[in-house]
Amino acid sequence: MLVKDQPPEEPTSRPLDEPGPSAAPPPTFEESAGHILIDFDQTDAVIPGGGEDPPPVFTPYTAEFFVSNDGAIITHDPHLNEDGEALYRFLLTMSLTYPTYALHCKGTHVEHRTRLVSTTDSNGHRQTKTERYTETITDFDFSIDVAQTIASKPTQWTVGDEEPAYRGRMVREVGIPGFTRKALHDEIKEAKSWRVERSAQGLPPWITRGNVRLPTEGMEMPLMRDVTKSSWTLRQWADDYCASSKYLKEFIYYKVTYGWNVESLTAAVRSAILSTHYTGDISIEFKSSMDRLIVRPDTRLSRALSNHWLKLLLMITLIYPFIWLFRRFHARGGGLWAVGGAAFSLKKWEPAQGGAGIAELRAKYPMQRYTETSEGVQILAGAREGEWFQRWEGTIRRAVAAKKVDQAPMREPDDVPDYNIQALDGYSG
Repeated sequence: MLVKDQPPEEPTSRPLDEPGPSAAPPPTFEESAGHILIDFDQTDAVIPGGGEDPPPVFTPYTAEFFVSNDGAIITHDPHLNEDGEALYRFLLTMSLTYPTYALHCKGTHVEHRTRLVSTTDSNGHRQTKTERYTETITDFDFSIDVAQTIASKPTQWTVGDEEPAYRGRMVREVGIPGFTRKALHDEIKEAKSWRVERSAQGLPPWITRGNVRLPTEGMEMPLMRDVTKSSWTLRQWADDYCASSKYLKEFIYYKVTYGWNVESLTAAVRSAILSTHYTGDISIEFKSSMDRLIVRPDTRLSRALSNHWLKLLLMITLIYPFIWLFRRFHARGGGLWAVGGAAFSLKKWEPAQGGAGIAELRAKYPMQRYTETSEGVQILAGAREGEWFQRWEGTIRRAVAAKKVDQAPMREPDDVPDYNIQALDGYSG
């Protein structure tokens, strides 16, 4: 059992004569901690179990970063590797930027063709022969932007102590921080299986398999609010990362989109495509980008490994295997921290304001959807996947029939009336 050092003490306030990274005034607690899933206008609101304490007053730190080829946001800012509070504030700031999330539909078919190939032998004789080959033809390839449907501000979450995760070593661990052990193979396999199932069902990333008794709509609000499962807060994990002296350490902060039953929605989209009598191979997937924030040390070796071409050169010259061994096995080599992130909901249940009953709310706002829980009436924020599909179903069918190929994702259905048409007196679209 590995015993890790406790994270360093909370740093005291910055001296007045010490220059800060920015002259802008710091945000209020309400602005920077809006992820707690409560309304700050509610005087009786309860901080969820395991929730973060209010962050101390601190000037926001702006760090340089770049986007890698695979869509990850990477920074080598030295201050983020030394100051846990600066790293924590940076994570909160970056969490306000939504990841890209799109439905990608592609249809292909294989054609068997022939062609004439001319060759010249060593004696100068020219020969022509027929060659058979296969070619994959793209029939349609388009995307639909789903991120614009995100319902609310991001929710900060952390991984539970019992879930296998990288907590400062190059292997996944479980246990209370400071008293962790290497996760067993069966535990890792079970965790991976649950992550895939959880994502397909549209469940939040902090929900464990044992918590799932009913669909998302029936979940009690305390369960949905208990987002920080770890014994340590995100700030403490940031301190732990900054206190490490490992040369190739890495802090990974995930941005997860949830709320829709992706499995059912994918099946519905496939049915819509098949209804056009398309018989080719169909690929349907929800793609996410800009969904990982990676903090790495400001060293030449670490920066080289973040460069795709330099890393490829290290592989070709057979230097990279030695770097991998150093990072994997040396005590001062590498360490990974992947203990939490920000969650973005496509739909979520929020407490109805004013204390009105469900009958009164339905009479006043008949277009909204409500549900009754032990904590009162909840109102649905965002769009349900069925509503979204109904809005886009015709567009998907027409895009398939028209053999649409476009790299830019569509943001509006093609049957939305133009503003000039809607402005006509008597028009009802």
